[in-house]
Amino acid sequence: MKLTTLGCWGGYPYKDAGTTSFLLTSESGFNLLIDAGSRAVTELEHELSPLQLDAVIISHYHQDHIADLGVLQQYRQLWPKTDPEWDSMILDIYGHNRDEVNFKNLTLANVSNGHAYDYENGQKIGPFDITFIETVHPVVCYAMRIVERKTGQTLVFTGDTGWFDDLIPFTKGADMFLADVYLFKGQEKHFAHLTSFEAGKIAREAGVKKLVLTHLPQHAPTHISSENYLEILRDEAQTEAGAIPVELAEPHRKWDFNDF
Repeated sequence: MKLTTLGCWGGYPYKDAGTTSFLLTSESGFNLLIDAGSRAVTELEHELSPLQLDAVIISHYHQDHIADLGVLQQYRQLWPKTDPEWDSMILDIYGHNRDEVNFKNLTLANVSNGHAYDYENGQKIGPFDITFIETVHPVVCYAMRIVERKTGQTLVFTGDTGWFDDLIPFTKGADMFLADVYLFKGQEKHFAHLTSFEAGKIAREAGVKKLVLTHLPQHAPTHISSENYLEILRDEAQTEAGAIPVELAEPHRKWDFNDF
């Protein structure tokens, strides 16, 4: 399978780049949008038509993860029905149902169907088997372990989370660990986000093949030089991860899991 970054900032868009959103494409060509942060639709257009999405899955309902979800629904609602590209497919959008108001908005008549994913027993979406674990965050959020059924290739995406011990076994042996890293080393045990050190520690102890940092901070803390601060963030994670390669997500950066 292949993963493409659409947006990687935490909180708000910055410098012509959007917030959390990723496109996961299976070997069979199934297109799953993971979160739909700001600019997700326009960035997606550089990769494929938003009409070609097969499903969407949402980790939680903070705006930097769903800002473009309504935009995506309107895109599909208003697209000319005479266009031969349009297949009139109702888009399946998966999210948790522990927030009734936001869950209800996943459904738009004749455009999208909202589905409550089974966060206790797991969910099948197209060619993927997905299991969930609730994270440490101010609102209900679920990390996802996504396995492509045919190949066994595995992506673990944290959503947004602070440290909790169960993330290590949940992430065990993943091909890619896509981690919320909004904070620098020294800010551990935060109530909402991981630090570079914590992400590196999870990657090393879980024995993943690659760590990718996302939900990135727009600015450096006062004790760190603003020049190349994201490389400092990456270096902090790399030091703790050891031999496991650590990379930064950036718009339109792609990974082919066959290369790991």
